[in-house]
Amino acid sequence: MVEKKETPKPSEPPAAADRVLHVGPSPHFSETEVTTRRMMLDVLIGLVPAIAVGIYVFGWYAVWQLGTCVLACLVAESLFTKMRGKRLALGDLSAVVTGLLLGMSLPAIAPLHIAIIGSIVAMGVGKAVFGGLGYNLFNPAMVGRAFVMLSFAAQMGAPAYVLSADPQAERPDVLTRATPLTSAKQYASNLASGKIAPEEIPENLQLASQRGPILLGQVNGSIGETSALALLVGGLFLCVRRTASWEIPAGVLLATWALAELFYWANLTPFDGLQHLLGGAAMLGAFFIATDPVTSPLTPMGKFLFGIGVGLLMVLIRIFSGYTEGLMFAVLLLNAIVPLINRWTIPTPLGGPVPQEA
Repeated sequence: MVEKKETPKPSEPPAAADRVLHVGPSPHFSETEVTTRRMMLDVLIGLVPAIAVGIYVFGWYAVWQLGTCVLACLVAESLFTKMRGKRLALGDLSAVVTGLLLGMSLPAIAPLHIAIIGSIVAMGVGKAVFGGLGYNLFNPAMVGRAFVMLSFAAQMGAPAYVLSADPQAERPDVLTRATPLTSAKQYASNLASGKIAPEEIPENLQLASQRGPILLGQVNGSIGETSALALLVGGLFLCVRRTASWEIPAGVLLATWALAELFYWANLTPFDGLQHLLGGAAMLGAFFIATDPVTSPLTPMGKFLFGIGVGLLMVLIRIFSGYTEGLMFAVLLLNAIVPLINRWTIPTPLGGPVPQEA
């Protein structure tokens, strides 16, 4: 006798009460290789060419300045972290990057106590008071730079970049020469006041307006203002590695060139758009300072608008203010409105705009 096997009945779907839907916040996919340490390490690698040129131009002055800033930032980070009762995380290299960026924005021959004070302010006021890395609204290095710029104007102004001629000094031909932007500012001021005629171009401006020395690093300035080529190479490395968003430097460079070119044709500055791009801290700011992921917008359009704003403000400050360089103030002012930029540039979600309540 053959037994008949009953065909199993399909299981009934669970009751509605038994159904559980697990929903978690985005992102649902993450790239585990992208860490803070890896990003900061990329920035350090990108800074190597500019640091090498800065040390070549200024010698031991640059070594002492950069070393003091990095060491002071590490000590300040340790103290502020301990005061807040948090776990010390010097291994993420963020304090090292802040110290290097601050040091590169200072004159190589600035007194070392300025570097120490700027580092403490950068790590304390620019970072720790907001809750640490990832919570700060302003770029820490620029906060420290702004504090010492306003507090030690004599040591940080244009005369601070010039060292008296000394046959024993490192590269005395560079250290005794005015910066390109300082020469341009003095010429524009003398021209506006009628002290000189338009055709009377001083020798220092003729040297400062040559694109070759500015590109290769044969000019005076802060440690990070010597070679536009070295900064461009390091900045492109960051963009290729996607550590820096290309939209920000694109906006900075485009706006800087366009507005400076306009002012050049209006006879408000002796430098054209390209010279304003190569001179000063435009390249350093475009690739290494404005691209700070914590203090810059989140959306692609917001990043591009942020870069444009930094470039426009930088040129306006260079031309119409008493400061020869406007990058620091431009970045800090744009940092303040990053939340608004993020709100204004929210992309349309998949499926159409979110319906608004009546």
